[in-house]
Amino acid sequence: KQGTPLSALSGTLANDLFCEYVSRGCYIFPPGPSLRLQTDVLEYCTKHLPKFYPYNIRGIIMREAAASMVQEIAFSFANAIAYVQAGIERGLSVDDFGPRISFFFATGSEIFEEVAKYRAARRIWARTMKERFGARKPQAMLLRFTATARGSIYEPVEPENNLIRGAYAVLASALGGAQGMLHPALDEPFAIPTEHTAHLALRTQQICAYETGVTKTVDPLGGSYYVEALTNNIEDEIVKILKEIEDHGGAVKAIEKGYMQRRIAIEAYKV
Repeated sequence: KQGTPLSALSGTLANDLFCEYVSRGCYIFPPGPSLRLQTDVLEYCTKHLPKFYPYNIRGIIMREAAASMVQEIAFSFANAIAYVQAGIERGLSVDDFGPRISFFFATGSEIFEEVAKYRAARRIWARTMKERFGARKPQAMLLRFTATARGSIYEPVEPENNLIRGAYAVLASALGGAQGMLHPALDEPFAIPTEHTAHLALRTQQICAYETGVTKTVDPLGGSYYVEALTNNIEDEIVKILKEIEDHGGAVKAIEKGYMQRRIAIEAYKV
């Protein structure tokens, strides 16, 4: 209505329905028709909204439903592979829409494991886009993700401690290479955050970004024997789950068969 050209609009859509089938159940259509609808959105954004991100693939939804950190990445990537494949089959170029795929992950308080998870994820995603889908542009192989401190690591007892828990998760996200971050307020488990607690959460992120020096170098924990070993182990575990999903016929079939749902339910039972 204001006359702004579509090519100038920027923003991000979630447009990720597959995670809903295996976690919180916010869906209307079956997986197949949902994939078609999502691909319609991808096609429109690719052709008319060059600055718009048509996918924000949300591993966080599955992680907070009790998926392990390995399952969080594996299930997210399995879903993303289905989305990318559908886009290519629609006639779109992976180099056109690949640079505008983003992810949303959850970070717990286990610093080394979470850093290794993100390092492994970057390697797998780059390899998938290059070798499986034939991406040529480096931008199409990059893993763009926002990370948030997991609300589920917070406790209602002695809630001030949640500020510390969140700070460690923020640090792990930064060390793991997150491009964006969210930090739940300390009273998140039992109340809508107050202006004061929201302010503290914001300042926690800013202190990490501007006063700790973690942004001075890329991949600051790279080369650590422990972190490199963790990265390799987590990468192997993620690839193993991706192979199992492929054996089921891909993400749509795996969801229809209840594979991802069962795996998350087992993890929830363990917790």
